[in-house]
Amino acid sequence: MGSCKVINGLNSNTTKHLVFDAGAFFKNYDIKSDTFDSAIKENKLIGATKGGGSFKAIPTFREIELDGMRGALKGTKILESWEVTIGANVAEVTPNNLALSLGVASEVESLESNPQNYKKVTGKMCISDKDYLDNITWVGTISGSDEPVIIQVYNALNTKGLELSFEDKGELVIEMEFVGHFDMKSKEVPFAIYYPKLEEVI
Repeated sequence: MGSCKVINGLNSNTTKHLVFDAGAFFKNYDIKSDTFDSAIKENKLIGATKGGGSFKAIPTFREIELDGMRGALKGTKILESWEVTIGANVAEVTPNNLALSLGVASEVESLESNPQNYKKVTGKMCISDKDYLDNITWVGTISGSDEPVIIQVYNALNTKGLELSFEDKGELVIEMEFVGHFDMKSKEVPFAIYYPKLEEVI
């Protein structure tokens, strides 16, 4: 006689661990003092998205090859580097977001050569430390807490550049991809994930 038992991963805590919707992206979000609302008031919100975004933290390993190895061998991998990126598909086209997407850019509000009532956004030929953002932060909703899940990428610079596509019956979306950079003074990998404490059912 066949068994009616079903094996799967559902458990009493499953519905507390669901992260959903697109969340929101901020620049220079202070994890110690900012809240979702305060960061918006301080103009740290990048803007509404269309198509959400993404986050990657991928380590690169090098394998030490030794005679006699028949496959991957514990203890012979060396961690060489981390690729850390955070991306956002931003629907709000503003001078600041255009400059942000260029990565190395300047935004000028008042210039004699500018047409009246315009801001000028243009690229630069030199990169400086000021072009790196302290962080790009994603704030999202998790089902089991009133506190959000937070992902931060540090020393962030958009290296994707600016590519705009114009089409009829459509809206312009700026695709941004920020790369996290190590700091010369620190060996910490340039990202962190903050996960709220949940009351688990045993």
